[in-house]
Amino acid sequence: MHMADALLSPQVAAVMYAASGTAAGISLSKLRKEDAENRSIPVMAVAAALVFAGQMINYTIPGTGSSGHMCGGMLLTALLGPYAGFLSMIVILTIQCLFFGDGGLLALGANVWNMAFYGCFIGYFFIYRPIMHSSLFSGRPEKSAVRSRLILASILGCIITLQLGAFSVVVETSLSGITELPFGAFAALMQPIHLAIGLVEGLITSAVLVFVYQSRPSLLRDVESSDASAQKSVKSVVAILAVFVFLVGGVLSLFASENPDGLEWALFGNSDAGYSENMGLDEEDFGIASNASETAGQIQENTSFLPDYSFKDSDSPAGTSVSGIVGSAMVALAAVGIAALGGYFRKKAFKG
Repeated sequence: MHMADALLSPQVAAVMYAASGTAAGISLSKLRKEDAENRSIPVMAVAAALVFAGQMINYTIPGTGSSGHMCGGMLLTALLGPYAGFLSMIVILTIQCLFFGDGGLLALGANVWNMAFYGCFIGYFFIYRPIMHSSLFSGRPEKSAVRSRLILASILGCIITLQLGAFSVVVETSLSGITELPFGAFAALMQPIHLAIGLVEGLITSAVLVFVYQSRPSLLRDVESSDASAQKSVKSVVAILAVFVFLVGGVLSLFASENPDGLEWALFGNSDAGYSENMGLDEEDFGIASNASETAGQIQENTSFLPDYSFKDSDSPAGTSVSGIVGSAMVALAAVGIAALGGYFRKKAFKG
């Protein structure tokens, strides 16, 4: 759901930068006041890297000619909290934009809002936390009840927040005055396909969170466990997740679906594979051209050393693997640095 610069007018892009920047400032401020007793630098690093690697895996949506990938806001929020999770998402989206050419630089503020704000804040405060503190499934044994709440919160959270993000894309393009994208027709394509994408992301998110709960419940927000007898150490959980990051970014990324993602599918269709043209826009000439978008594009061209997650002027699959590993490492380091600005680790000592 990474928007290209051509989908936004400079005025709308500026508003979205201001909105996302305000949310980022508040998040930094909140981190200075937040109790970080149960957080650690390695967890922060591996969680952000896991989402970066996960976003490289496009999964096919059967019967549509489309594909989707996880956003990751709900996953990061459950592990790090909404404020650190949101800042981590900013790091991920910025690195994708600047160094891999994924999503427009002019559109970065909108992409942060659409892909991070809803998952981290709406998903946490209105879905995840209420469900985890509810009495749902209370008739079951404790572990079974918590697992069920985690699964429900993950699936509902991902579906609802992705619907909000997809609808925001429609609103932003409409306000930008792109007449080739009538509001009703565009929304009718964007919402159903992102419903399916959100369902799959919810299942993936729930699987990761259930693993963490089974291994080390204290790493999850709003989760308590009275049984500490069989818990893995933090170091062990981080090591397992780090291996998973390497496998996803370096190996599984090679098998990602080549179908267009939900936004591209809505804009351009997939007629080459026998599916609908949908909005039927020309991939080489669509949307809005502006001096701001041209400047942003030139900056990206200069900074993207692995454009489209591949080596420049090369179709070698090794470029994808290198992109997954290098990008994950960059995100891990940058996420830690950004969070440190907010005093996120001021009270921390890494405990195994």
